[in-house]
Amino acid sequence: MLSAEALRLAAIEVLCPTAAAEAGGGFPTLAGSRVFDSRAASLEDLDRTSGYTPVLALYTPESGVSLRGPLASVDDVVADAMLDIVAELAVASRDDQGEFADAMAETDPEARLVLAALCSQVRYLLERSQSGGIWRYLVNHIIKIEAQTFAVPNLGLRWQRVTMRFHCEIRDDDFGGETDGLPEPIATVFSALPDNSYAKAKLASLGAHFSRDARVPLQGIDGDFGAPTPGFKVDFS
Repeated sequence: MLSAEALRLAAIEVLCPTAAAEAGGGFPTLAGSRVFDSRAASLEDLDRTSGYTPVLALYTPESGVSLRGPLASVDDVVADAMLDIVAELAVASRDDQGEFADAMAETDPEARLVLAALCSQVRYLLERSQSGGIWRYLVNHIIKIEAQTFAVPNLGLRWQRVTMRFHCEIRDDDFGGETDGLPEPIATVFSALPDNSYAKAKLASLGAHFSRDARVPLQGIDGDFGAPTPGFKVDFS
């Protein structure tokens, strides 16, 4: 679903605004510019001068469309999508193969508060902020939000990582237009995004890969009612 991809990309713009990225400051979350599209943080993304680095990673693991009811018409559908936002305090860990980026695996009450604050910032920005309007344009309503911690309690392992899963009912792709490119509601989101934003560039790439069948223009209408009623012919050329 194209709307599901737009849901994730619009969230990236809200959490890491293009204006803040260009200015190098003024980011709305503790993660700063470290908001990643469908990937985890790497070693190069870490701030080695700090004990940990707050980061966000966004994924769209599931989406779908279903009829509103057993007697609904073919175009009376409900679209939904899950948006996973993984918030973590990333550090450089080490194993036999060398260093790698991972969530902090220490029990730290202060770090836990930082992680909770980061998650709250994400929820506020998407649900309530003015900048989040572009994201909410795609969302009919949020069905529920889950916050899943990352731990293996029986081994005493707990990581400073929380996956926020947004279950959303979203606006379905509308293929009623006659031109190539992005359908609604993605086309409206594309127009509203900053020209040099990451999200707009990705949606432009998505639109370049999407095409529709060209409609054959109507040339005319012939009417034949049978004798003795005269028929008619309309030529649109």
